[in-house]
Amino acid sequence: MTRELLDKDELARALADLPGWSIAEDGLSIERTFEFRNFSEAFAFMTRAALAAEKMNHHPNWSNVYKTVRVALSTHDRGGVTELDIELARRMNRYAGN
Repeated sequence: MTRELLDKDELARALADLPGWSIAEDGLSIERTFEFRNFSEAFAFMTRAALAAEKMNHHPNWSNVYKTVRVALSTHDRGGVTELDIELARRMNRYAGN
């Protein structure tokens, strides 16, 4: 996976295949809020996502309150969204059952 910034069209195409994800207000990241049935499910999701992120050496900005997990993905050293962010978003969607 490359760390090249996606242009506007590439990002739009990628997001079309990522249910629930959108461009963040800052225009430099993509974001999604995941809702689970309870804290245990939210924590299990975060654990799976954390292991994937560690293997990819690509870590999310996220927060968790009870059964809600808010995620923002951006490739910080590139200043925007790259294929790494798209791949991690795909994995997160799979882990959440989407």
